Amino acid sequence: MLKEFKEFAIKGNVLDLAVGVIIGGAFGKIVTSMVNDIIMPIIGALTGGINFTYLKFVIKEAHGDVPAVTFNYGNFIQNVIDFLIVSFSIFLFIKIINRFKSEKKEEEVIEEIKLSEEVLLLQEIRDLLKSKEDSIG
Repeated sequence: MLKEFKEFAIKGNVLDLAVGVIIGGAFGKIVTSMVNDIIMPIIGALTGGINFTYLKFVIKEAHGDVPAVTFNYGNFIQNVIDFLIVSFSIFLFIKIINRFKSEKKEEEVIEEIKLSEEVLLLQEIRDLLKSKEDSIG
């Protein structure tokens, strides 16, 4: 059982997943900072200084020690905007990575074509040499 676990833990997919989770967490912090510190202040300025996080609808007013009952739709709007920005950022990031991968694949295909041309040429030379040996011997 220990051997199986070791094989599972060392597999490339598990390590790739672990690296992806760590990078994803760091990337999430960067995007959250971008949303909170750059994009939302701009949106707030465009909407007259509205901070979505504090938007709420009061269902029942506070009375004495009893707090108000509120429907906090602003926080929901903020989270939806965060999600859309994070999703779009990840989409762009994956698109860039895929572009690099496709460029690499094109280079590999070109190398394979060159290699196959060389192999064909060597095969032709081999066949010519073989036919000369057959005609001599």
